Amino acid sequence: MAVYTHVPAEEIDAFLARYDAGRLVSAKGIAEGVENSNYLLETTGADGKGHRYILTLYEKRVDEADLPFFMDLLDHLGARGCLVPRFIADREGKRLQQLGGRPACLIEFLTGISVTEPTAAQSQAAGAALGQLHRAAEGFAGERRNALDIAGWHDLAAKCGDHFDDIAPGLGQRVADELAYLDAHWPAGLPRAVIHADLFPDNVLMLGDEVTGLIDFYFSCTDIRAYDLAVTHSAWVFSNDGAHFFADRSTALLAGYQAAHGLSDAEQTAFPILCRGAALRFLLTRAYDWINTPADALVTRKDPLAYLRRLDFYAQTAPAELLRA
Repeated sequence: MAVYTHVPAEEIDAFLARYDAGRLVSAKGIAEGVENSNYLLETTGADGKGHRYILTLYEKRVDEADLPFFMDLLDHLGARGCLVPRFIADREGKRLQQLGGRPACLIEFLTGISVTEPTAAQSQAAGAALGQLHRAAEGFAGERRNALDIAGWHDLAAKCGDHFDDIAPGLGQRVADELAYLDAHWPAGLPRAVIHADLFPDNVLMLGDEVTGLIDFYFSCTDIRAYDLAVTHSAWVFSNDGAHFFADRSTALLAGYQAAHGLSDAEQTAFPILCRGAALRFLLTRAYDWINTPADALVTRKDPLAYLRRLDFYAQTAPAELLRA
């Protein structure tokens, strides 16, 4: 469940003194997101004209040992024109600090808002942005294992155990059957690369139909590249409850990706299975959080069944219909 670290303004001001960022004007906690504690900082700026930054304090779900990977990845992507927020070094060249008893970083602020009900045009822009990210990631030497791969799904399912059926009768057996299917059909030999692995609409900043930033790379890892598109597809082309599939969004998102990067024939063949894996991944993480978050907690639990509905759609839809773009 989420933990939020509160830091007094005077401590943030002292933190900022290590940087060429000016003095603190205001610090506003950002409620969105559950992985870390984030503040939007308004400062006087080094030139006195004002500036904005994001201050992130890393909670337990982010391993401090992984932070250099994320920093190097965003530097690599940013240097190749990808719209990502880079980590800022202090006057001594340090990017990782401590604040409020947590690892902390100062990060570039990007303009834009995240959309809650994407249009087809916004979906196409998101698909293109993902394709551009994959092109920009080429040549990145860093690697990070995906802890939420098939082995991780089995582990989560075991931890949920009999509690699956507290969420919905028969859910435990449905998960077991899907794991067996994916064990038998998960594709081998597809291109692997560094992927975002969590490109939901709230991790894409937009102004109108234009993408202005891709954020929250804390699930990024090395895995099947086309799986990243499957994760993005599952997040962008359904209603929030998973009950409605929007064919126009799907067509647009896939067209955007195809124009910016493209899918090989082998990736297109495997795409429906990758989508089933993406749906199961989020069903399992939501189920685990649902089971382990008290009903009276301040955090709003996300419904695992929204991803069961997506999983059922992917399992029942013909590949040609899914890939229509």
